[in-house]
Amino acid sequence: MAQKQTKTNAMRMLEKEKVAYTFHEYDHEDGAIDGVSVAGKLGQDPARVFKTLVTQGASKNFYVFVIPVAAELDLKKAAKAVGEKNVAMLHVADLLKTTGYIRGGCSPVGMKKQFVTVIDASAQDKPTVMVSAGRIGAQVELAPADLARVAKARFESITFA
Repeated sequence: MAQKQTKTNAMRMLEKEKVAYTFHEYDHEDGAIDGVSVAGKLGQDPARVFKTLVTQGASKNFYVFVIPVAAELDLKKAAKAVGEKNVAMLHVADLLKTTGYIRGGCSPVGMKKQFVTVIDASAQDKPTVMVSAGRIGAQVELAPADLARVAKARFESITFA
């Protein structure tokens, strides 16, 4: 029997904001939850599947960066994009208490607090992108402009070229 799809906080926020999205589920029992594996399991181009990274700046403020799963965040570009001297990746141990999400299920939508969010500029030329729906095994696909609106994000080039 098919189990009923449980809505995540991210999905509820998208619905509240009347954003059209497509829900995608993938099997994660093999433990492969890194973005490139997820893109493969969903049959998607890794350039369209985005991961959510949380950093902390020199000011102690938190920042969220959304980049293609196969890309690497350029910490210098990221810091410049948010007006910080530098930013460092948040420790996995601090992710849940900071965002309300766990590693592999961190969505840029519906975090405990609204953090400054930057989406890599490469998202803008895609009809849709995929991000975590807020739990491992679940992704939402939506238009980049809708993602930016709901996450209160802007687009900047923040990965290594």
